[in-house]
Amino acid sequence: MIKDKLIAFGLVLIMLLNLADLIADISMNVALWHILSEGAIVVLSGCMAAYLIIEMRRRSQSLKQLSHQLKESKRQQAQLTEEFKAARHDYFKAIEQQFHVWQLSNSEQEVALLILKGLSIPEIAIMRSTKEKTVRHQASAIYRKAQIEGRHELSAWFMEDFIAAKAA
Repeated sequence: MIKDKLIAFGLVLIMLLNLADLIADISMNVALWHILSEGAIVVLSGCMAAYLIIEMRRRSQSLKQLSHQLKESKRQQAQLTEEFKAARHDYFKAIEQQFHVWQLSNSEQEVALLILKGLSIPEIAIMRSTKEKTVRHQASAIYRKAQIEGRHELSAWFMEDFIAAKAA
């Protein structure tokens, strides 16, 4: 931006100096071709300076508009983030309620949540500091109480309403 201002200032200065020289040359009856060439330099440098100044103003307005749009986008993102937090909270409450309907123990609820998050049996065993066999038994109990076949049906059970709502 400063570079553009310096160039515009330089072009205006060239225009003014050549204009002064042109006026002096006219008063001294200098050759017509010399007057025309200096006149062309005055017009060309003036046009270039005007173009540069107009372009700087256009870019400045564009930057202001982009800044406003960025602020608006950030505001909308913050609003969406809050809405997402609320939806996530509601979703978690619905999951907890369903776990209670299925009468899952606290340990089974923990395992079920980790399964829903996509962790494998070995990963769950490490996270819970238990044996894989224990986690497998808890997972089997979850599937039996929920009357489903496995981890994919468990995930699908909680996603089905969202998919159905999206399709409707």
